[in-house]
Amino acid sequence: MAYELHYWPGIQGRGEFVRLALEAAGAPYVDVARGAESAGQGMAALQRALHDPHTAHPPFAPPFLKDGAVVVGQTAAILQYLAPTLKLVARSEQARLWTQQVQLTIADMVAEAHDTHHPVGMGLYYEDQKPEALRRAAEFCRHRIPKFLRWFESILARNPAGPRHLVGGRLSYADLSLFQLVAGLRYAFPRATESVLAGTPLLVQLHDRVAALPRVAAYLASERRLPFSEQGIFRRYPELDLV
Repeated sequence: MAYELHYWPGIQGRGEFVRLALEAAGAPYVDVARGAESAGQGMAALQRALHDPHTAHPPFAPPFLKDGAVVVGQTAAILQYLAPTLKLVARSEQARLWTQQVQLTIADMVAEAHDTHHPVGMGLYYEDQKPEALRRAAEFCRHRIPKFLRWFESILARNPAGPRHLVGGRLSYADLSLFQLVAGLRYAFPRATESVLAGTPLLVQLHDRVAALPRVAAYLASERRLPFSEQGIFRRYPELDLV
């Protein structure tokens, strides 16, 4: 049975972290909202699943995953649920906890990247909060990007199994998510990001290795991989790319 991924159509967003794990593992899945309504998919199907009164543990918002009767919301929780089956996490409890800790730190940075263009409120357009966005982006570019990316570099360097992966000696969902984070930052803040990546070679090498994985490379070259845009989390507003 194919997994059912529910996320907004037309943007990568937080759903992309789940897509990458499914694609890298070669797992069958349906991207429900991107399907045809005539096939019982599309936005109507997403809304029905999101607001189903019979769901005992309803998700707050997309992304959420349906696996038979199991419904899991929140990106990090979805990845934690999928990872053992997809073989994207080590077996030991310590390694699984560390992988989830890294994933949650990635989620923290994703939220901070989002808030550079929506620092006041989600209900306001970027154009309604430009002065606040400029101030928030200055802090993010000059202090937060270096702090986060250098931390990821440090844990690659400290990995007892070597610096090819974040956790242990094999690919995990955290590696895939860090690839997506770097790709998103390069899109939204190219100058600020490259200035930091110049000093984090292990992180750059990890990004490039993930991109070259056969299944990931095929996905990135396919129509299933949506482009970055100014509707998603990572938005390119040149005035916010501060060094």
